[in-house]
Amino acid sequence: MLVRDRLDVLLGDEEFADPFPADGRPGLSPGQLAMVSVLQFAGNLSDRAAADAVRTRIGFKHALGLELEDPGFDDPVLCEFRARLAGVMPQTGCCG
Repeated sequence: MLVRDRLDVLLGDEEFADPFPADGRPGLSPGQLAMVSVLQFAGNLSDRAAADAVRTRIGFKHALGLELEDPGFDDPVLCEFRARLAGVMPQTGCCG
């Protein structure tokens, strides 16, 4: 929570403009997904546990700038996000 309070948005969407262009269907914020990845690594969480934390932990919601009622996302989104950053398409079962 201190990161959000002191630095506001640490990872903005503009930093992900190349692999995540603004055109096309609306999606989740790449900056928020990057922050989830940082929190996931810091907490040694699986994709499922990290996605669950976004849905249920006030600290995660605060760090991401989400409303308390935000429904979060499904855990395969994190695998797909990492694959897109790496420039590869996720393989079936990569998030299992």
